[in-house]
Amino acid sequence: MAPAPPRTQSIRPPAAPLGLAALAALVAVALLLAACGGGDDVDPGGAADAPDYSRALAAAPPELAELYEPGGVVIEGGTGAYEERIAALEGHPVVVNKWASWCGPCRVEFPHFQQQAAKRADEVAFLGINSNDSTDAAETFLRGHPVPYPSFSDPDEEIAGSLGAPNFPTTFFYDADGELVHTRQGPYDSEQALADDIQRYALGS
Repeated sequence: MAPAPPRTQSIRPPAAPLGLAALAALVAVALLLAACGGGDDVDPGGAADAPDYSRALAAAPPELAELYEPGGVVIEGGTGAYEERIAALEGHPVVVNKWASWCGPCRVEFPHFQQQAAKRADEVAFLGINSNDSTDAAETFLRGHPVPYPSFSDPDEEIAGSLGAPNFPTTFFYDADGELVHTRQGPYDSEQALADDIQRYALGS
């Protein structure tokens, strides 16, 4: 009978590499929390810093006033309801932001949409598409980061898929004829960059 294998073969490798792996994981988690605004002192677009939307909303024409009447809520309906809403807004340029409450870059760029909505909600229709997210998480985020416009619930990315937009965040620009004229993949790093694209693509000037 062959002798039993030496017991030393069952000795586990040193623990040091596992410690390094754990440290790397902690660093990755810390970076993720920072990107998502997880720090106590960083809350981009929080309610305390949100702009006053009243002037733009008071000046909005009836079609836009109706859009904004429910406020920053999450609405159901899927692709059909989204397309109907875009069609109903014909005559007005539309800016649509695809976002999720868990998406760090979405949260970072959110204040740019807040500021532009406060300045242009009377001439541009703003909408959101809340994709791959839960309604509870989205509504909690919106309560703490108010906007005057609704977001379509898109948990399975049906709406985003129909627009060919797998990335987070993505922004869509429709002209006043209801035509999708530009899709911006990725976040805006400044309000001015968003303002420039609204002027160029939505307002066509």
